[in-house]
Amino acid sequence: AEEKEAQKDYETMMSESAEKRKTDSESMAAKESAKADLEAELEKQTAGLAAAKKEMSAVLQYIASLHSECDWLLQYYDVRKQARGDEIESIDKAKAILSGADYSLVQTRSHRFL
Repeated sequence: AEEKEAQKDYETMMSESAEKRKTDSESMAAKESAKADLEAELEKQTAGLAAAKKEMSAVLQYIASLHSECDWLLQYYDVRKQARGDEIESIDKAKAILSGADYSLVQTRSHRFL
């Protein structure tokens, strides 16, 4: 009787172990599938991040070029303003000369160059 009881306990333990192995195997398969999905999503996000960083770098470079262009415009504003004024004055003189005025002996402005 004791042997039969031990045999029954053994069979019960074996069937429980088989059931546990089956559920563990199913759980492992589900977890591996979830891991594969997460790794694919990670790869996709990593590629997206790299593209976003590249785009951001291009935008920052463009902003820097605009900034340097604006700095140049601000730095040479007075020089450019003076040159435009001189050009307008020269055009006015040229128009006057073409109209018959004589500016040959008149000095209107003294230019100094460094």
